[in-house]
Amino acid sequence: MTDTLKGLYEVVLERRDHPQEGSYTCYLFEEGLDKILKKCGEECSEVIIAAKNGKNEETEEEICDLLYHLLVLMAQQDIPLEHIQTILEARRQKIGNLKQFHQSDHNT
Repeated sequence: MTDTLKGLYEVVLERRDHPQEGSYTCYLFEEGLDKILKKCGEECSEVIIAAKNGKNEETEEEICDLLYHLLVLMAQQDIPLEHIQTILEARRQKIGNLKQFHQSDHNT
């Protein structure tokens, strides 16, 4: 999975740095942060609706759309995928109950 996300992120960065006419990714970068955030919100809502409706295949597709748009957001904000991976790895290793996890998370 990580290799797939890394590969997709590299394509997104390539489109950001070397725009190609007709590319949806380039369109998002051209439109800017507000458009990218709008798409992230829309895709998040679509994940919620699909999951609520119990449509697993549709939920999976919408999760993929959301992940893609989040990668575009990360590229637009110059957030390396490795930083997210490091944060997730640190969180994975935390031990304790959910309340403690969230409290310690906010303190770091």
